[in-house]
Amino acid sequence: MSKTSEIKVIIDLDQNNVPEKLTWSAQDGGVNNEEAKTVLLSIWDAKAKETLRIDLWTKDMPVDEMKIFFHQTLVAMTDTFQRATGDEKMAGAMNDFCDYFAEKLELKKE
Repeated sequence: MSKTSEIKVIIDLDQNNVPEKLTWSAQDGGVNNEEAKTVLLSIWDAKAKETLRIDLWTKDMPVDEMKIFFHQTLVAMTDTFQRATGDEKMAGAMNDFCDYFAEKLELKKE
């Protein structure tokens, strides 16, 4: 028997269609209408062989937090890349870039 799961993002927009509030729900993960400041969603279009993207952030997302968010996203993408491809050499290079990125933005080491 197959199962479906849903992840939902609700975007409240101002009069200029700029996101003011983002909330998301993922019932299987125990998340219900949690507020977020930014969402990056990538979807692979197999027919066109290209990535479709939705990049949203609220107008009150602080720039310093956006920098941290991007760093953490790059680190997570590196981990996902290694698990998906098994390419440890490239994952190492990507980790080096993540370290460089954090250093240039003067982010604290976690």
